[in-house]
Amino acid sequence: MTRVTLYGKPGCHLCDDARAVVAEVRRGRHFELEEVDITLDPALERRYRERIPVIAIDGEEAFELFVDAASLAERLDRVET
Repeated sequence: MTRVTLYGKPGCHLCDDARAVVAEVRRGRHFELEEVDITLDPALERRYRERIPVIAIDGEEAFELFVDAASLAERLDRVET
């Protein structure tokens, strides 16, 4: 099954927006969702601090700062075929 990972942190309004878009897309597609709080890992914090939210699909970074529902759905459709 496809895995979508959302890298973010608490109190990040852009992360909240990305989470809502992922939830919207998830209503029509099946995938595992993993949310990673970058503040719990110093290496992740250094890597993603200025870029969150970052969305990865099966380990490949696909979006940063902003995620569009149609673009995410299209990327997921390509992975599933």
